[in-house]
Amino acid sequence: MKRIIISLLTISLISTSCKNAPTSKQEVLKEKTVKNDITDEQLMDKVQKDALKYFWDYAEPNSMLGRERYHEDDIYPDKDKHVVTTGGSGFGLATILVGVERGFVPRKEAVKRLTIMMDFLAKADRHKGVWSHWINGETGKTVPFGKKDNGGDLVETAFLTSGILMVREYFKNGNAEEKALAKKCDDLWKGIQWNWYTKGGEKVLYWHWSPEYQWEMNFPLQGYNECLVTYILAASSPTYSIDAETYYKGWTRNGTYLSDKEKYGLPMYVKHNGAEEFGGPLFWAHYSYIGLDPTNLSDKLIKNYFDLNKNQVLIDYKYCLENQKQWKGYGPNYWGLTASYSRNKDGGTGYDAHFPQNDHGVITPTAALSSFPYTPKESMNVLKFLYTQKPEFIGNAGPYDATSIHYDNWFTPRYLAIDQGTIAPMIENYRTGFLWKLFMNAPEIQQGLKKLSFKSEKYNIK
Repeated sequence: MKRIIISLLTISLISTSCKNAPTSKQEVLKEKTVKNDITDEQLMDKVQKDALKYFWDYAEPNSMLGRERYHEDDIYPDKDKHVVTTGGSGFGLATILVGVERGFVPRKEAVKRLTIMMDFLAKADRHKGVWSHWINGETGKTVPFGKKDNGGDLVETAFLTSGILMVREYFKNGNAEEKALAKKCDDLWKGIQWNWYTKGGEKVLYWHWSPEYQWEMNFPLQGYNECLVTYILAASSPTYSIDAETYYKGWTRNGTYLSDKEKYGLPMYVKHNGAEEFGGPLFWAHYSYIGLDPTNLSDKLIKNYFDLNKNQVLIDYKYCLENQKQWKGYGPNYWGLTASYSRNKDGGTGYDAHFPQNDHGVITPTAALSSFPYTPKESMNVLKFLYTQKPEFIGNAGPYDATSIHYDNWFTPRYLAIDQGTIAPMIENYRTGFLWKLFMNAPEIQQGLKKLSFKSEKYNIK
């Protein structure tokens, strides 16, 4: 939601260049083009490896966490190359685990790097145990996201914590170094004061708290958007938990967030905040579900979270196929609207939250690629198209963040952690359920879900 409200930046598009590059644009694109006979499995490996580079090759060098943004042109107008993002780093932790599990990175090297990250997070500024949205990767100090947003960010912390818990679960029974890493993860998790963010016991969680501005941001977390996992983690905390009443009164708005509306014959199930007709940006179907497995997952109000997410993605897909605004390129191989970099009217690069009611002809590759668990066929069509037909849309860390065939194959040679970080994890959840199993089998998560009356036969949660 915050990304819909806040426009982050406006910067000019500058083409990439590199030493010893091929002499023509055609030669560059030929080198980057993947052969049409590549198998689906090979292509999924390829994009997972490419997305991993964001958090492995291009990580902030001191903290080793994920930079807020990575620009191939090395131009950072706001001089923020050193700024790391907590939520995006959480997705990065999940991405690195995928890399270890698939043998893309050495396990021992990953343990060393992850240990550096946890040590940095332990020393970084925390606000009642909660990290800020942005952190200076060189100093650990809070970097304000906005004037009054200079304290704890509970939602970004939740995305980070999901990754921390998965790292703990993956390494907790390993060798001495791995067990030590798991212990660091456990200590960080237990230090987060989730219940502080109820503003003195209100039956709702609040997004922000600042030592300087206190509760002036005044942003209660009420569904439906990307924030579900925040409540799951808060209820699961062994040290600073919330009760079930806070979830049902706060997140579900006393149950009034339910919807009986349909689009393209598909039930919406819930009212998407500010986007009730078509649903919100597709990251709402991704961020909370890196670890939280929606497969046949239910609570008192929602019968199946997988159907809720699948329908949101299919509505976005069908909207792009319908293409009432007649954007060039939209179709079964090129679809997906979510928050990302965007094309400004003057052709420069900005930021926007794309969804059907805010569609500017910009397709964000992560929207379809991170939707693999819900729409494997439709997502594979986009993956194949990008890698075999649109090499100009592929950079060093996989598909660029924002593209537009309509505007003469416009793209920005830049990436954002929150977008690139969901690709490998969600594709892996489609392939093996790897991260879902780690998160859902964590003992505290099992107890927290039961506290909130969630049920999942898959994980024996009754």
